[in-house]
Amino acid sequence: MASDQVTLLDFWPSPFGMRARLALAEKGVKYEYSEEDLRNKSALLLQMNPVNKQIPVLVHNGKPVCESLIIVQYIDEVWKDSAPLLPSDPYQRAQSRFWADFVDKKVCFFALKEFHLFCS
Repeated sequence: MASDQVTLLDFWPSPFGMRARLALAEKGVKYEYSEEDLRNKSALLLQMNPVNKQIPVLVHNGKPVCESLIIVQYIDEVWKDSAPLLPSDPYQRAQSRFWADFVDKKVCFFALKEFHLFCS
């Protein structure tokens, strides 16, 4: 999809944005990175994510995709010519999902607390 326009609205220390950036890198997707000031949100962020006004937001050909796990799934489905992000074996997929969930609940919990302190 060479003619695709892909922009990621993000804030560099965000663990959730990191998830989207890693998926884009793993798939080899070229994208424009748009750094957001979370204290002064851009008009583009407010337009692309009017419901919860949060990052990350992936804008693909003018259409927004919000929430980091949904963004990762979207990236995997749209750019399926590259290596899949999850193994094809159901058991191995379950193990991958277990560890992703573990990181979300254990590691990201503490990172998110630090992130909120940083942004305050």
